Amino acid sequence: MEYGLKRSHSLRVLAAAALVAGLAGCGGSSETEEETKSSSSNAFPMTIQHALGTTTIKAKPERVATVNWANHEAPLALGVVPVGMAAANFGDDDGDGLLPWVEERLTELKAETPVLFDETDGIDFEGVADTKPDVILAAYSGLTQQDYDTLSEIAPVVAYPEAAWATPWRDILRMNSKAIGLADEGEKLITGIEGDIKDTVAKYPQLKDKSIMFMTHVDPNDVSEVGFYTTHDTRTLFFEDLGMKIPASVADASKGTDKFALTRSAEQIDVFDDVDIITGYGDEKGDLLKKISADPLLSKIPAVKRGSVYLLPDSKPLGTAANPTPLSISWVLEDYVKALAGAADKVK
Repeated sequence: MEYGLKRSHSLRVLAAAALVAGLAGCGGSSETEEETKSSSSNAFPMTIQHALGTTTIKAKPERVATVNWANHEAPLALGVVPVGMAAANFGDDDGDGLLPWVEERLTELKAETPVLFDETDGIDFEGVADTKPDVILAAYSGLTQQDYDTLSEIAPVVAYPEAAWATPWRDILRMNSKAIGLADEGEKLITGIEGDIKDTVAKYPQLKDKSIMFMTHVDPNDVSEVGFYTTHDTRTLFFEDLGMKIPASVADASKGTDKFALTRSAEQIDVFDDVDIITGYGDEKGDLLKKISADPLLSKIPAVKRGSVYLLPDSKPLGTAANPTPLSISWVLEDYVKALAGAADKVK
């Protein structure tokens, strides 16, 4: 594939879903599958508390819909194909509404593409209702209270646990798998992903304890300020999974806000002197990095001065690597970690 992902790097975490693979297919049920269904059915009715309310799911859902980013990856990884899910609107290189790891999983399950909700202008409430779901998964989302209330008129909704767009990947899996009666299988997936991360990071010891900051999208025509993701954002939290650390400049700023991103003016860039590595979103030609490196103020940031910067290709699937989700992590992990290690090599 043109974006350079390592297709030979298998999604080993999917092996943990073997017990429930039959749930997405057809034909007879094995004894193990019947035991799994029976066990998961005993979890209902269940009540799930979240930031927007308390949701009761009376029976094991047969028709699962998901909204917003990545929630569909949890049921798919467990062998459950949603009846509807949000179309990818970032990093979709071929315009089919599917990121490559999702497309591959659907192929593995021999499943047709679910109904894709166009969320360009917000939640497609009518589209969700048309799929007649038994539950709507949104553990990682930006739902407002009004969104939640409207969706709840369609089916029980599982929203984020604390704050919008701040649910760590483990909790995305835990909440969404619990809601469909597959909590134990969700835990097995988490263990598999953690093993993938451990094995990959072990190849690059130079990353250990390096401080790293993730820049938000920067306008190449206006570099008068620098945006960065706080510790409330999953992109920043994922660095700790990689054995890296969050610099005090980011951690301290995060304490006084619940926002997932903040900005600093270029005149205040000396606050980032404690950053070993900078990553963020760039462009295919590297024009943004050239502008930052040439800017009289931003070029003084130590990480920029020594070249320990790696900017992800903005419009490609690899550009989603830093936002960890159940299926994407193992797919892009090798490429992402290797690139960060290249930046770490320049830190003396």
